[in-house]
Amino acid sequence: MQMPCAMQAISTVHLTFLPKLTSLSPSLPFSHQMATKQLRTTSISMLSFITFSLFLVLTFGKKTLDCNLFKGSWVYDDSYPMYEPASCPFIRKEFDCIKFGRQDHLYLKYRWKPDSCDLQRFDGMDLLRRFRGKRIMFVGDSLTLNQYESLLCLIHASAPNVWKSEVGTHVSPFTGIRFEGYNLTIEYFPSHYLVDINRRSIGRVLNLDSVSAGHIWQGVDVLIFNTGHWWPRSGPAQPWDFIQDGGKVLKDMDRTLAFTKALQTWAKWVDQNVGPSTKVFYQGISPDHYHGQDWGATKQDSCMRETQPILDASKIVGTVPQEAIVRNIISTMSKPAYLLDVTFLSQLRKDAHPSKYSGINFRNDCSHWCIPGLPDTWNQLLYAALVQS
Repeated sequence: MQMPCAMQAISTVHLTFLPKLTSLSPSLPFSHQMATKQLRTTSISMLSFITFSLFLVLTFGKKTLDCNLFKGSWVYDDSYPMYEPASCPFIRKEFDCIKFGRQDHLYLKYRWKPDSCDLQRFDGMDLLRRFRGKRIMFVGDSLTLNQYESLLCLIHASAPNVWKSEVGTHVSPFTGIRFEGYNLTIEYFPSHYLVDINRRSIGRVLNLDSVSAGHIWQGVDVLIFNTGHWWPRSGPAQPWDFIQDGGKVLKDMDRTLAFTKALQTWAKWVDQNVGPSTKVFYQGISPDHYHGQDWGATKQDSCMRETQPILDASKIVGTVPQEAIVRNIISTMSKPAYLLDVTFLSQLRKDAHPSKYSGINFRNDCSHWCIPGLPDTWNQLLYAALVQS
């Protein structure tokens, strides 16, 4: 029996296309054995697929089931990019690759083409009209910031003359831009883990069971969440000293298990606190390109000097254990959440990172993405889902 495309998009069918994410801590790797067990124990039944597809229909419309927007390929399109980087006032230097010296522009000329349908072009004026008087908030780490700034640029390109004002202050937990005249506010709330980090006498404690910032997210009309990028970090790059899991405070624990518990806490918060009119999205895991063997090149290769996408998807090697966890947890939520399954299409874009053109010490950044660039496609997919709803 062949499943509808959108149901395939949330199944484990695509797991073979997802990238491998290794830990930065040799003593505490992401547990692939545990991930394998997780895959076995959390396989979604056909009944779950049917139930979840009904959620998608009720929340995002019937068209969601007609096409898998996340399975496709990158094609050259001379009409791209959708805006010039110099025309957007919202790009941070971390993502402003052209300004900081990137000379090759071929990476800007690729458009995502789903196999079974067309992805409509982003229309910022339409978004402004549809969401007049609404709030759209991105909650997550710097990869979420990547997508947030891309959306601001896309709307600005469609409506450059619409007056814009800043919301939030230097002491606010979030920042944002209001498009006056439409009273649409696009906001960004920084959160590396979605759950809390508390300062105590023993130090900084990552609490896997607490989402104290949730009251700030309530009442927002569209919420886009993400976590994943920070979970493998250790040493000076790790922003916590202990993990609290229930009544236990630990020096550390298996990061895959910690990620799972945190995401379960987030899902529980959404189910208990988000109203029926709010659309909830989860931004899929964004891959990096530090290790060439992940796409059939040498171990020494990285995103540096890459100028074209991976056009042969069979070269992709490895899986992301967290992706299966995300899919499973989303499928069990009583409040439907839409997975922006950007992992595979992003994995093909080894050419789209800032590399040394990040504007921050010119280090080799193969984690974030240039703007304009790949995050514009993420927002095209977000726009398509919002229009279908």
